[in-house]
Amino acid sequence: MFVRDYMTPNPVVVDPDVTFPEATSLMRKRVIRRLPVVDHARLVGIVSEEDLLTNQPSPATTLSIHEIYALLERLRVKQIMSRPVFTVEGDCPVEEAARIMVDHKIGSLPIMEGDKLVGIITETDIFKVLVEVLGSQEGDSRISLLLPEKMGMLAKVASGLAEIGGNILAVVFTRKVGGLSREVMIKERGADPNALNRTLSDSGGTILDIRFTARYQPRMFG
Repeated sequence: MFVRDYMTPNPVVVDPDVTFPEATSLMRKRVIRRLPVVDHARLVGIVSEEDLLTNQPSPATTLSIHEIYALLERLRVKQIMSRPVFTVEGDCPVEEAARIMVDHKIGSLPIMEGDKLVGIITETDIFKVLVEVLGSQEGDSRISLLLPEKMGMLAKVASGLAEIGGNILAVVFTRKVGGLSREVMIKERGADPNALNRTLSDSGGTILDIRFTARYQPRMFG
């Protein structure tokens, strides 16, 4: 899984001298939240929706609407863009791109091919990868197990599921518990529901949760 497979290719870009209103209008028109800033085919910065909002006059300002508009007309992207820009190449693993975004508290990474901008990956793209990896769209059951950190434990679980007709669609290891065990989430299809508890217990794992997959519906407030 590499960023080139999940990035948006040929992203919308702006020139450093583009005005605040022009950048805002372009974001709204294209329904995007970030604009790489390119000067003579060279990436020099990135401007986000947050950057634009931060640089708007306060609602408590005493300026008139005409004064505000004149002020924003003079404001250029190069004055508010973030630089230097963290970037990665297309062959960067998705998990490394996500780590870089978390470590540096940024919401996107331009994708480079040498010195050429070829794409952009955002936190929304990373969420889509997470949904795919976790098998959110698939499976008859979702199993959470605590497995001892011993060789062959996952193979034993997989063998047990196969014996009762189960086909594993996704496996994700998460946090360590007490240094001796690790939590694992499994999505499977086809296993006999009546045999799941016995099979998983016989595998040597501790069952944390079993649920038969249905779309989780959010609750709405406000």
